[in-house]
Amino acid sequence: MLGILTLWICLFCRNYYKIKPLFMKVSLVTVTFNSDQTLRDTIQSVFNQTYSDIEYIIIDGLSKDNTVDIIRKYEPQFQGRLKWISERDNGLYDAMNKGIRMSTGDIVGIINSDDFYHRRDIISRVVEAFRNERTQAVYGDVRFVNPDNLDKTVRYYSSRNFSPNRFRYGFMPAHPTFFTYRKYFEKFGYYKIDYHIAADYELLIRFLYVHRLKSKYLSLDFMKMRTGGASTASIKSNILLNKEIVRACSENGIWTCMPLLFLKYFIKVFELFLTKE
Repeated sequence: MLGILTLWICLFCRNYYKIKPLFMKVSLVTVTFNSDQTLRDTIQSVFNQTYSDIEYIIIDGLSKDNTVDIIRKYEPQFQGRLKWISERDNGLYDAMNKGIRMSTGDIVGIINSDDFYHRRDIISRVVEAFRNERTQAVYGDVRFVNPDNLDKTVRYYSSRNFSPNRFRYGFMPAHPTFFTYRKYFEKFGYYKIDYHIAADYELLIRFLYVHRLKSKYLSLDFMKMRTGGASTASIKSNILLNKEIVRACSENGIWTCMPLLFLKYFIKVFELFLTKE
């Protein structure tokens, strides 16, 4: 009798307060190619998470270095929670799509092969945020660090002031901190592989602006990211990035132009002083 009463109270509270189950499976996807210099930190940071129900998926693009050896070394430690493949792909976003399609979790997140969680409770905090029935996506901040000194913050990227109307100005929440339900990829689509740099930008527009997913910002730096990514490597790549942002906005009903996007670089100057050491 007591057990039935307890179950009834739990169901009542869940429905009345719109609280989701405490335990939800989280799938994390890492895409790699010749990443043996950084991948250990990435994998170890996932392994160190205090949240227990994590499925880890690594998609390797036929690396020529020791990347696959590193994955094989860590595989037994995950006790069946690590899945991986090594095969040719059609670029970064195609590989991400492969990983998401392989996933079986309720929630999906991306962690790049040169990034790592420097806190052990990140996934626990993310799941806690999703317990609210209204939360459909979560994002937070990232800390850019010097590749030669991982304790040296060179830029702090805060997603605090993001809102969907800022997409037209070239702003988006930090993509590596973005978590959402797997079902939304099936419903709204995956990363568009004909983008070279900004498919993540386009997907976030689609999810947060077009389909208006209810998001929650966590005032927390989720991870450390080594500087030198593809979208920030050169002037040429920045021009390509902005062209693709204009395209992404246009395809999703947002007006913008190149001069408007260049305004964001003035904001980035101030981020150099916002290190939160």
